Amino acid sequence: MAVLSGKLTKKLVENLGPGRHGDGSGLYLVVDPSGARRWIVRVTVKGQRNSKGGPLRTDFGLGGADVVTLNQARERALEYRRMAKQGLSPRYNVQREIPTFEEIAQQVHIERMPTWKNTKHGQQWINTLRDYAFPKIGRMPVDSIDQPEILMCLSPIWTEKHETARRLSQRLKVVLDVAKSKGFRSGENPVTAIKDAGVLPKVVKKPKHHQAMRWGDVPSFFADLKERKATAAKALMFTCLSGSRTGEVLGMRWAELDFDNRLWTCPSERMKTGETHRVPLTEEMIEILEPLKKLRSDYVFEGQKRHKPLSNMAMLMLLRRMGEERVTVHGFRSTFRDWASETANAPREVAEMSLAHKIGSDVERAYARSDLLEKRRDLMAQWSQFVASERNKRD
Repeated sequence: MAVLSGKLTKKLVENLGPGRHGDGSGLYLVVDPSGARRWIVRVTVKGQRNSKGGPLRTDFGLGGADVVTLNQARERALEYRRMAKQGLSPRYNVQREIPTFEEIAQQVHIERMPTWKNTKHGQQWINTLRDYAFPKIGRMPVDSIDQPEILMCLSPIWTEKHETARRLSQRLKVVLDVAKSKGFRSGENPVTAIKDAGVLPKVVKKPKHHQAMRWGDVPSFFADLKERKATAAKALMFTCLSGSRTGEVLGMRWAELDFDNRLWTCPSERMKTGETHRVPLTEEMIEILEPLKKLRSDYVFEGQKRHKPLSNMAMLMLLRRMGEERVTVHGFRSTFRDWASETANAPREVAEMSLAHKIGSDVERAYARSDLLEKRRDLMAQWSQFVASERNKRD
């Protein structure tokens, strides 16, 4: 098969920066600012004229450079030019190999690996498509997928598993958008069309409430908790005092703790917000931590397996054994927030930052350089003293 020769090389294709880079004979590599790379060919179809009566030059997409190699792009460009010389428009006459939906989805997953918050999130992204889309449309050419095929994926789980269906629809849209950007599709994204048309029934999202203990009951509960020797009890005490999330506490390592400055720094990769969070350590928190040092574990709250954290169900099961059937571990964050507002009269931004909540707009946060550590230190000290007040009476 004849192959066009040109200026580009495989290395250049992989490394050239944003712009349109010519290979010769009308073939170009287009590199977007995002780094996405695609091929186009510019041809003049014999007999077609522009508005001024001159030859009409038209660009045609040949596919993404991650899917179509340099030699394949040259072969396709040659095919397009031959057709154009015969007066045939490539738009209507060329036969292209269209990848399947699954092939594009897998490629998108690989391309976006560096952007995932962590490996788990990246795996969840592709798993949703694997479970609910691939069995139905995975082997279909990506240009043949329209609204009926999208509905075939979404309808069975739209009401029963609405949150999963919502995430699935987002991922279907991304894959089809990428396919279009690579030249394998045209027209409106069917996911968008379905959403705009209101084809699927509206699902009223039920608010999710984490049952919280009344703040007035916390001191007595904490005193009872103090009588228990299990690691889960120590972890629950620390969670209650710090106002932190379950995963943040259970994943805590000794290297994150600075006892000299009385500070726990939870790294960004373990924070829901994706930002590093500093937690001031109070006397009561340190009292819990100090005896655990002798265990010499990687994790502060070690589980049954050596150098592995406590199970994320351990604290909840402890609550159930203590007869707290309706209270959740996460609910202690709400308990602290109610106390901070009703009793401590804490400024909103101090209380919210103590819970590692984002405050204000993106612009406001850009100018808010301080995390109000010292003000939060005072508030957490008051909270710890209140929580431990009943226990101190018993001692």
